[in-house]
Amino acid sequence: MLSRKQNKNKTKWTKLKRQEALWGLLFVSPFIIGFVAFLMGPMLFSLYGSFTNYNLTSKMDLIGFNNYKRMFTQDGLFWKSLYNTLYYVVFSVPLNAVGAVLMAVLLNQKMRGIKFFRTIFYMPAILSGVAVYVLWMQLLAPSTGLINTVLSYIGITGPAWLFDPQWTKPALIIMSLWSVGGSMLLFLATLQNVPTQLYESAELDGANTFKRFWHITLPMITPIIFYNVVTSIIGSFQIFQEAYIMTDSGTGGPANSLLFYNLHMWNKAFVAFDMGYAMAMSWGLFFIVFILTLINLKLAPLWVRYEGGNS
Repeated sequence: MLSRKQNKNKTKWTKLKRQEALWGLLFVSPFIIGFVAFLMGPMLFSLYGSFTNYNLTSKMDLIGFNNYKRMFTQDGLFWKSLYNTLYYVVFSVPLNAVGAVLMAVLLNQKMRGIKFFRTIFYMPAILSGVAVYVLWMQLLAPSTGLINTVLSYIGITGPAWLFDPQWTKPALIIMSLWSVGGSMLLFLATLQNVPTQLYESAELDGANTFKRFWHITLPMITPIIFYNVVTSIIGSFQIFQEAYIMTDSGTGGPANSLLFYNLHMWNKAFVAFDMGYAMAMSWGLFFIVFILTLINLKLAPLWVRYEGGNS
């Protein structure tokens, strides 16, 4: 049995813990209020709205799964937009990851003026918005653009880029390399933490530059590659601004070749005011990204290596 003194100490300890819990709740309350008001609340509203015929002016009458059935069976542009988005994700994510890793390796060399080059290659990552897209529209202009002009110097006739359905998506994928400096910075920071003893041991064993990169550098940065791939997939599925600005206010470009998922959803929500259907599309995108993220997490132990030896 606990003595009276012990019970008294236990009561004091409980009061202290209770006060700490109250102070903790007080400090996290701004986040909780913001999360409920600006994230969870709108999410629940959109989930409910996806089962209604809400169009800003009518009542939200429940119509069951009609929006989802319509999305998969009656809306041809839904599959077109999903294809365009998947095309962009499949090509842009690996290309950006490889480009960022290679650039980080090059900028990790010890040479005079390396800080200047790091700054130059990172600067495009901090530029974004309409100005960048307008700049690229000028660069990709078929007859006067800088890219086709350079290609003409080596005897190649450049495509019509944003005016040819076969080249619109490759043009945006090339443009996405503009901001590869942000990922490059993460890889560069990781490369500088790779123990130099590993490279010295490999050199003593006769490993050449490629083998040192393949067997030491690459495994050591797989956690950051994994992080970059997951976040890039999520970000690429949200491509919207580029297509909206570069296709004359979201018309989708020639033959709807730039009608991405988010752009189609935007048109349904704020052009056709078919809010219920647009909310159903948003949840469709959420589940696609959610499933792909789970697959990535499941496959991660097969190729991601951590310094402690645990996959």
